[in-house]
Amino acid sequence: MVRFILSVLFYAYLPSVFASPVSEVSGVAVKNVGFQDVLQWGLALIFVLGIFGVFVWSLRKLSGLPVGGEAKMRVLGGLSLGMREKVVLLEIGNKQLVLGVTPGRIEALLVLDGEDRLVSDRGEQGGPSVFSQKLVQAMKRRGNG
Repeated sequence: MVRFILSVLFYAYLPSVFASPVSEVSGVAVKNVGFQDVLQWGLALIFVLGIFGVFVWSLRKLSGLPVGGEAKMRVLGGLSLGMREKVVLLEIGNKQLVLGVTPGRIEALLVLDGEDRLVSDRGEQGGPSVFSQKLVQAMKRRGNG
């Protein structure tokens, strides 16, 4: 117990032996950190984070812009076939593609044009049941033709 008390006193006293008083340090100005300093650092941090936020927001907005001024390609619908497989209806120009999407590959199942299109030009879409029915009809036509 005596050793413990002596070691605590020794380690508490040891740093003060090597520290020199402020008055003996030459050429170094000691300044206390005040509320104004913390406020200035906080405002600078908020300013930098604000600039970063504006930059990220502008990147997100600009990356979504179509090149020609009008979207040439859009997803019209999709149907999940399992955990990792999907059938997606994609419109490119005046054609519609039915794509099979898996983690390793994307394959065109049907290319629809003219009256065979599943969704009209007006952008009116039926519910998922209508999409499913038209998809089955188009696949039957492709299999028979």
